[in-house]
Amino acid sequence: MVRDVVIFDTTLRDGEQAPGNTLTPEEKLQLARQLDTLGVDVIEAGFPAASEGDYRGVQGIAAEVRRPVLAALARCVERDVDLAGEALRPAARGRIHVFISTSDIHLTHKLKIGREDCLEMARAAVRRARHFTDDVEFSAEDSSRTDLDFLCRVVEAAVAEGATTVNLPDTVGYATPPEYAAMFRAVRERVPGADRVVLSCHCHDDLGLAVANSLAAIEAGVGQVECTVNGIGERAGNAALEEIVMASRVRPQVVDFRCNVDTREIYRTSRLLSHLTGVFPQPNKAVVGRNAFAHEAGIHQHGVMQNGLTYEIMRPETVGVPRSTLVLGKHSGRHALERRYHELGYELGEGALERVYHKFTALADKKRQILDEDLLALLHDGFPDTPEPFQLTYLQVTCGTVGASAEVRMAGPWAGERGAAGSGDGPIAATYAAVSEIVGQPIEVANLAVQSVTPGRDSLGQVSLQARVNGKSLSGHGASTDIVEACARALVNALNKAHFAERLESESLNSVYLWGV
Repeated sequence: MVRDVVIFDTTLRDGEQAPGNTLTPEEKLQLARQLDTLGVDVIEAGFPAASEGDYRGVQGIAAEVRRPVLAALARCVERDVDLAGEALRPAARGRIHVFISTSDIHLTHKLKIGREDCLEMARAAVRRARHFTDDVEFSAEDSSRTDLDFLCRVVEAAVAEGATTVNLPDTVGYATPPEYAAMFRAVRERVPGADRVVLSCHCHDDLGLAVANSLAAIEAGVGQVECTVNGIGERAGNAALEEIVMASRVRPQVVDFRCNVDTREIYRTSRLLSHLTGVFPQPNKAVVGRNAFAHEAGIHQHGVMQNGLTYEIMRPETVGVPRSTLVLGKHSGRHALERRYHELGYELGEGALERVYHKFTALADKKRQILDEDLLALLHDGFPDTPEPFQLTYLQVTCGTVGASAEVRMAGPWAGERGAAGSGDGPIAATYAAVSEIVGQPIEVANLAVQSVTPGRDSLGQVSLQARVNGKSLSGHGASTDIVEACARALVNALNKAHFAERLESESLNSVYLWGV
């Protein structure tokens, strides 16, 4: 029988504790709304006693996010519990989550108390939390390094005082899956009343086992799993929500549980979190990493082109990623190269493809990634000096705390000059909006990199970017002592390349290849 498992998201609390992941109350509310859309069952909104900002963050979320349970963390001390209860007053469904360390190493060196003191503090905190809400969660911090007999005593005490959820965290990522599962089975068997509460797991990734331990705990009967989006959190992070959820969707015969998460919202949630914190998952991160659905090896590309399941155990659309990506590089094969030329409007005969492919592999040994302009150059035996009909003639930007505006004038393949004004979050965005208005087409800019090439306050800034214009990916480069001007010149450089590529395509091409339709 398939069991339902509660997804307890602690991105806003444990996840935010990781260095560099700090969020304002307003940003927390924005992310909480998306977590609601994602479909998590419980949102741990913060630790009200930690700071005034955390208190306000919890309070704001509790007032506006109504469907999921809203949890607030508290140590087993009166002030923490009271602040958590007060912050949760606006909540439609509030939970106070009290915790105390139970391992001897924590009791001796961190709390400097004995086991009996720990027991009494746990009892008192659960009892006090019950004055505010019937939904009380108790966590025995560092459970995986706690003496099992004492752990059972603490859990029994918390259950007796009215805790409805008991969390046994692997706080420092110490456990292995068999050990962690055995701990839950032992507690379930030895603690009176344990069958009346929801047991919960909470795993950290210090040994890279957070998700494996969480799945082992689910197999051992836990009813709630605590996790974070992108796996962010203290030190090496927490168990990643997206990995746990997708394990149940991809391997239901083995990972047998249900949850309410809408997997199509996973990627959008991941991107929002990255945007708010400025911390992006590593490229090879499972499910949401940049390379999760990217393929460069020729054998893999050919397989994916025939049937995605050959090298993808889940379709990218199921987690909200628009599609798989075939990256052209030195490991790519003829099939991927032929496909990209087809997308650009070229149909290459077998002989032409073979000749271009040998040029392509030689170039790929020198470049990390091949762009569309490189492919066009290979067809034409290299670009001559690219003509420059587009010229930046005037740039004036205004920026401050309320956004930015830009006035741009350009020469181009038209008579005289054209000008436009643009606005954006910053001067570069405003400038690009104005340029897009002048040329009359949308321009998508990605991978913009800024580098100082000379020392001193008047140093020359060099900008490199990739722009997508009319379906083609083109690079642009610009330099100036004014970094906004350098960014503008880099975009103009890309536009000139795009214009030249379009001119080539409009001319009568030699018989090496045929036009596609």
